[in-house]
Amino acid sequence: MDLPASVGDSIAPSNDSLQVSEISVKGLGDKGYSITGTTEKLRKCDVCGLLLSSKQKLLKHLQIHSTEQNSVCEECGKTFSERGKLLQHLHVHKSVKTYICDVCGKSFKYLDILKAHFLTHTSAKPYACDVCSKNFTRLTSLVNHLRIHTDEKPYCCEVCYKEFSLKSSLKRHYRIHTKERPYVCEVCSKTFTRNEHLKSHFRTHSKEKSYACEVCHKTFAQIGHLRSHSLTHSKEKLYVCEVCGKSFSRRDSLKFHLLAHSEEKPQICKVCNKTFARRDLLKFHLRIHAMEKPYNCDKCSKAFWHSHHLKRHIQNHAKEKPYACEVCHKSFTRNDYLKLHLPTHSEKKPHPCEICGKAFIQRNKMIEHLRVHTKEKPYSCDVCSKAFSDKLNLETHLRTHTKEKPFACDFCTKAFSQKKNLQRHLLTHTKEKPFACDLCNKTFSQKSHLLAHIRTHTKEKPFACDFCYKAFSQKPHLEVHLRMHTKEKPFACDFCTKTFSLQQNLKTHLRTHIKEKPFACDFCCKRFTQMVHLKTHLRIHSKEKPFSCNVCNKVFSQETILTRHLRIHTKDKPFACDVCDKTFSQQSCLRKHLQMNTTEKPPVCDLHNKAFSHHSYLKDHLQIYADEKSFQCDVCNKAFSLKRKLEKHLRTHTKEKSFICDVCNKAFSQKENLQTHLLTHTKEKPFACDFCNKIFSQQAHLLTHLRTHTKEKPFCM
Repeated sequence: MDLPASVGDSIAPSNDSLQVSEISVKGLGDKGYSITGTTEKLRKCDVCGLLLSSKQKLLKHLQIHSTEQNSVCEECGKTFSERGKLLQHLHVHKSVKTYICDVCGKSFKYLDILKAHFLTHTSAKPYACDVCSKNFTRLTSLVNHLRIHTDEKPYCCEVCYKEFSLKSSLKRHYRIHTKERPYVCEVCSKTFTRNEHLKSHFRTHSKEKSYACEVCHKTFAQIGHLRSHSLTHSKEKLYVCEVCGKSFSRRDSLKFHLLAHSEEKPQICKVCNKTFARRDLLKFHLRIHAMEKPYNCDKCSKAFWHSHHLKRHIQNHAKEKPYACEVCHKSFTRNDYLKLHLPTHSEKKPHPCEICGKAFIQRNKMIEHLRVHTKEKPYSCDVCSKAFSDKLNLETHLRTHTKEKPFACDFCTKAFSQKKNLQRHLLTHTKEKPFACDLCNKTFSQKSHLLAHIRTHTKEKPFACDFCYKAFSQKPHLEVHLRMHTKEKPFACDFCTKTFSLQQNLKTHLRTHIKEKPFACDFCCKRFTQMVHLKTHLRIHSKEKPFSCNVCNKVFSQETILTRHLRIHTKDKPFACDVCDKTFSQQSCLRKHLQMNTTEKPPVCDLHNKAFSHHSYLKDHLQIYADEKSFQCDVCNKAFSLKRKLEKHLRTHTKEKSFICDVCNKAFSQKENLQTHLLTHTKEKPFACDFCNKIFSQQAHLLTHLRTHTKEKPFCM
């Protein structure tokens, strides 16, 4: 694109039509920069708006707008109306700096720049603004400054017609159209449109931080960063929003804030058509599509979308918490966390909900609360389009796609996608239980556990089943209960395709495949697949019987035994036969009854032609006649083909009788002996004769009786 040789020059009218305007400026000196203290008149060119200190200079300047341009630069072809201007211009092409400062030795191409520079040593600022009384070392600086008050922008871009108050600003602006980036970094070859941007960039290589805060002595690479930091000490907020009255310490912060009031979102993503109010937000959004994470941590090589995410992550390594509360001295890694914390010391809640009247300390919390009433979900996932009412929930959800787990445990290196999950996990290491019950002083590691516990005191059951209206004190209990109605069994075993309604039941079941018994008794070293079985077993050693009968005050070690015992008082027989409608108080009695009356062919041993009521019994029978006896007693070295036979045998050495009658407390070493004994109390007789219908309490008695019909005499003298 061809641009004018002299930026800001325009086609001027004839000299007769040129008008001169006068502006009063205090303290303009003569060419020797002496302070006169008098008021002189600035002459303004009506063609380009330039201000000059005398009529002679104005007349000389007007020649620029005339068509006569006599002097031409042989290097670049630029033309000038005066030869002196041409000679001055030629210094641009030469690297010679002939004018040297006697104080600091710095050299300059032009004499007037040297004179202006000399004033920096004398601290003299002879040019003062009449409007705000600000002083300047150079006349041109004052002239440029005056345009801030007059809002004058005499320099116009010929491509897009944007106006500027400074010629240098117009030159910089032209580089947007020409795509020119003349300033190149010598280290990484990165190019820039402005020299100050190159200087600022170069400090990232040199690690130079030459700007220091006078209050806390913190250093910065750029003066702009120092200025922004200085406002944190002064607490001064000069920039006020005219819409809501909110004040800001930085002008750019106010600009960004104003976009929140405007519904305009001019920045559009070309991939998903999502709109943004700011260009930088669009830039960060595009990284999601490109999966680009340009900011890397030097310590753990973790990558991030945004630079402030990296800064926040680095503080986790440094364990630095520079922001402290003056009230409770609690420290925070981020200033915004401190700001959120401070209102907790105040009892004021200035932001009430207009619908339900609930008050909030922070306005954004009230806005989030309103979405509960409006059902609004303004935050949507770019990957799966799921919508959320809270921005934080969206950020947490995004980690399910990125698999990011930014919250790492310092003790075991386990990582979590949410901070609250990490905090909950840390309590497993510290054994801390900060939540205490006011009624019984029992402590808990999690608040949710405390709330669930409190309901045991209040008897509150807020979670009701929609099918049977049964109520529960905890939501997970309701969810498990609902599976009884829906018959849902979402947890499947990988070994045998058996399904379960509870994940814990699946875990317990898997131990039957892998033969794992992780719970061991400290007294007898017996192992169990479930913790509840170990707890029940331990009562044998401790003689503890925590379950008491309300009728006869008899105590029991297990709740199931108490339930079975209560049927003696209630005469309840909940187990019914589907064939003959006969009922039983125990499931084992029903099972034996069914085995006697079933028409199904029982499993038979092919070697001995012997029949069994269950396949597991046949399997045990076959193992007895196998040559292998892999289970050996450590006391007498006797070997057994079945593990349970060994366990039964060991009781002959230990004299252990762990099977106790609920009724008379008689103890037995074997479970089947206890079951046979219980029939003497219940008066049940589950074994019936097929010939005469006589019934018996034990199968052995039935077999003996059957010989009276068959006339069988198996015992010979």
